[in-house]
Amino acid sequence: MREQLGAGTATVTRDSDQGYEYLLLTVAPHEKISDARARLAEHAEYGKWELTRSVLLYGGTRKYWLRRRVMRVERTI
Repeated sequence: MREQLGAGTATVTRDSDQGYEYLLLTVAPHEKISDARARLAEHAEYGKWELTRSVLLYGGTRKYWLRRRVMRVERTI
């Protein structure tokens, strides 16, 4: 299983216009779907990610796009 932030295996990209960052999770066809579900649940619970899109590609590869809102913090000092 690969994770990408932005582009790549596990990639995170930030979309400053919409205020989200995206994570692309790629699962190979030979990997168990239960492992992928556990990984998605882990990201959702601990990383505050939400599932945006999932695709089953030819050959059995699965891709999951997750997103979370970017928290902007301003300095107070």
